[in-house]
Amino acid sequence: MKDAILSNLDNPGQLERLYRDDKTTFKRAFRSLSPELKDNTLVAFWNERLNFAREEVSLVTARDLAFVIIASLLAGMIAKLPAIAGINEEFFYTRNAGFIVFPVLTAYFAWKNNISTGKIAFIATTNLAGILFINLLPEDQKSDTLILSCIHLVLFLWCILGFAFTGDAPNKLNERLGFLKYNGDLVVITTLIVIAGGIMTAITINLFSLIGLNIEQFYFKYIVITGLPAAPIIGTYLTQLNPNLVGKVSPVIARIFSPLVLVMLVIYLIAIAFSGKDPYNDREFLLFFNALLVGVMAIIFFSVAESSRPKSKPENWILFLLSMVTIIVNGIALSAILFRISEWGLTPNRLAVLGGNILILVNLLFVTAHLFRVVKKKAEVNQVGNAIVFFLPVYFGWTIIVTFLFPFIFGFK
Repeated sequence: MKDAILSNLDNPGQLERLYRDDKTTFKRAFRSLSPELKDNTLVAFWNERLNFAREEVSLVTARDLAFVIIASLLAGMIAKLPAIAGINEEFFYTRNAGFIVFPVLTAYFAWKNNISTGKIAFIATTNLAGILFINLLPEDQKSDTLILSCIHLVLFLWCILGFAFTGDAPNKLNERLGFLKYNGDLVVITTLIVIAGGIMTAITINLFSLIGLNIEQFYFKYIVITGLPAAPIIGTYLTQLNPNLVGKVSPVIARIFSPLVLVMLVIYLIAIAFSGKDPYNDREFLLFFNALLVGVMAIIFFSVAESSRPKSKPENWILFLLSMVTIIVNGIALSAILFRISEWGLTPNRLAVLGGNILILVNLLFVTAHLFRVVKKKAEVNQVGNAIVFFLPVYFGWTIIVTFLFPFIFGFK
């Protein structure tokens, strides 16, 4: 490595390639050579780059911490409303689960981004409209439109959160891409917080059981239920305060899981042919198939959004092949729902799945076309990200239709 560095002192591009190929060996070799090359400007630059002291991770600012504590307590109180106000738990949680955390996170970003009064009014109005609409729907546990509204309302609130996240630049594609990256980082950090909380819960319950006190029911009823909503709020605070805290982990996870998901998906599609199961006649299997489709789409989206650097050729090929296989999965799911509609007629569930599958297919085709250009070195990977986030308002429009119009279109059945 020393000889390679010495022979390329006048070749910054090659030095960069050497560094990226083996950072640890490069650092060690360069540091041993630097005393002999003090008068070289390029060497001075690399010394500063390799020895730059990063700022320590900041954990607390008084104003932000106060907001996070108040927001966490508020989310916990909302989660405990059934017990506080005597509301039926099944009625409350099925209709209002999204309102426990999303409005609080939306308020956090509206505050941090100092968005305009008009946008604050829009956010408040949409949240209030959602609360009133979902809670005034007729109570019928067998109503498909009610279930669809409850599910898509969560997606609707997620879109409103994205509106607050992008601040006064909701139409800028890079801001939307940042929102997707935030979601990927939030999943990682929230999972870690929940795991840590689970370990703490197990230790606490077992410690008290050793002295003859059974606190399990009390702990889950009051501590866990009020503590769980705080996890994404604290996770959001950490990701925004210290972007590097999770920013380096999420891309690694995306790079690891993309090829694994690709292999799993190919094997799974082959196994379906020999299993005797198919989504055409098995409703539960079709639901799982669509859930799989959404999950793989999320992995593709986050893999692109998480990268702030050009991807390597193998990574681009993996994403391209993964998107191609996902198109096959989408095609199977779409043909299955069309078959079921032709055989048994149109229902709210089938129309919702059909619309979602068509939107995903169109988006996938755009993404795959851009990925093909990337692997052929005719475009940059950031154009793939733009193709993804450009489509987000279309999904928002579909959530509005399913949440607010389907109950009236199908007569609340």
